[in-house]
Amino acid sequence: MSEKRTSGAIAQTKSIGRSAKRAAAIASKSKGFTDAERIAIKERAKELQAAARRGRRVGKEDGESAVLAKIAAMPEPDRTLGKRIHAIIKTNAPALSPRLWYGMPAYTSDGKVVCFFQCAQKFKTRYATLGFMHEARLDDGAMWPTAYALQALTASEEARISALVRKAVS
Repeated sequence: MSEKRTSGAIAQTKSIGRSAKRAAAIASKSKGFTDAERIAIKERAKELQAAARRGRRVGKEDGESAVLAKIAAMPEPDRTLGKRIHAIIKTNAPALSPRLWYGMPAYTSDGKVVCFFQCAQKFKTRYATLGFMHEARLDDGAMWPTAYALQALTASEEARISALVRKAVS
């Protein structure tokens, strides 16, 4: 009887060893989230926790101060782009409420993100991004862009962004 228990324990140990090896092999093949993605996820978790603590007390001013602080912390030239994008959105869509979303400045309607600004440094890309979510009313046929690369803002780009933001909330 003792032999049966011993051989069973050995078999169980071997199967655990094989499972651990299999899990390690899978983990080594799968890269998972990048460091930048993990940071964004953690920022989103902090945003949700802060919102839960504040409850319904959160106002448009709280979100705006958080967005302005995030923009101020951005390196140049993203800071300048972020300030201009914020001003354009505030001017052309005053009904949108600013707030942070995955650590990025975002603008919401009824609690749903309509558009956001992602600085180039966030994911170490060569350009910043102005993105629109599916709540934005930008539909144009069967296909249309939902994100725009930004390297600089001239009067022409500012006019185009103004038109896009107005259309998104129309």
